[in-house]
Amino acid sequence: MPFHETVFLTGFPGFIAGRLVERLAREGARFLLLVQPAFAERARAEVARICEETGAPPDAFRLMEGDITREDLGLSAPDLAEARAGATTVFHLAAVYDLAVRRDVALRVNVGGTRNVNDFARALPRLRRYHYVSTCYVAGRRTGRILESELAHEAGFRNYYEETKYLAELEVEALKGELPLTIHRPSVVCGDSRTGETAKYDGIYYLINYLRMSPRALSLANIGNREVRLNVVPVDFVVEAMAALAADERATGETLQLADPEPLTTEELFDVISRNLSGRESLLTVPAPLVRTTLNLPLNERVTGLPRVGVPYFFLKQTYDTQRASALLAPHGVRCPRFPDYVSALIDFVERHPKI
Repeated sequence: MPFHETVFLTGFPGFIAGRLVERLAREGARFLLLVQPAFAERARAEVARICEETGAPPDAFRLMEGDITREDLGLSAPDLAEARAGATTVFHLAAVYDLAVRRDVALRVNVGGTRNVNDFARALPRLRRYHYVSTCYVAGRRTGRILESELAHEAGFRNYYEETKYLAELEVEALKGELPLTIHRPSVVCGDSRTGETAKYDGIYYLINYLRMSPRALSLANIGNREVRLNVVPVDFVVEAMAALAADERATGETLQLADPEPLTTEELFDVISRNLSGRESLLTVPAPLVRTTLNLPLNERVTGLPRVGVPYFFLKQTYDTQRASALLAPHGVRCPRFPDYVSALIDFVERHPKI
């Protein structure tokens, strides 16, 4: 469907942001792309690639150097005036996604930066929608089923990434009575379900690379957990979902969890990956307390490649309700694919690109 909006977007040329720009460019969108000076050259190359892939004209893209942590997003006076006059849609994706990030850095970028983007959105006379990209992990240490309508809690957090994304979402949530906005909460994002392409190896890739070290031997003992589900979604689903919701007025005022409605347990994930790598499932499952203790040993981080900051996510008894997101996406034909249907694409990409 045509999407003739002028999109002001932060986070370009990041992996999700770049793919979202490419997707919306195919529908006729124009772009004002906030780019940190250090990434300007890479951003120009990405725009050239998108133009070649989509046939979009180069003048549909305007790179604006700036920084979300600075007043007026660090934009020059002419760029700020142009952005305020032209932008009709805002996508805020820029954030620090590192689980080991220091609190001061995370507060400055994730919270302070979001406040600055909020102020920018407030000043747009032609704003039709403000899209904020959050994360399912604003739920922190909560357990059980997390509803899309839920946010505030006192359960605490495993790291400063979760805490600051939570604080940032609180700031955006407070604008719902003032601005037309949509909050998107992806779960753990992995590579493309068709090509396997990804920008980094974290999340489910820790398990893939662990089993790749010695598929026949390591597949014997399942280190997953039958009581814990790890919610994994491919990047193409996330991008298609955000593109569809951007064109759907029913999504205005909604908070939507872009997650797998039927996630596998980590024990099941282990066996699905094992079957693809070794042709068989595990023979036994290691008791969860023993796995957790072992994975938290400093030496184990060097042996398995799983950093200790990521260990809690393999023992998190937390699931994400997707009822509203699924209802809105169904008419657009957008649904999350099942992990067993695309795991081979992820593994093939890792085999072809062991280091990225």
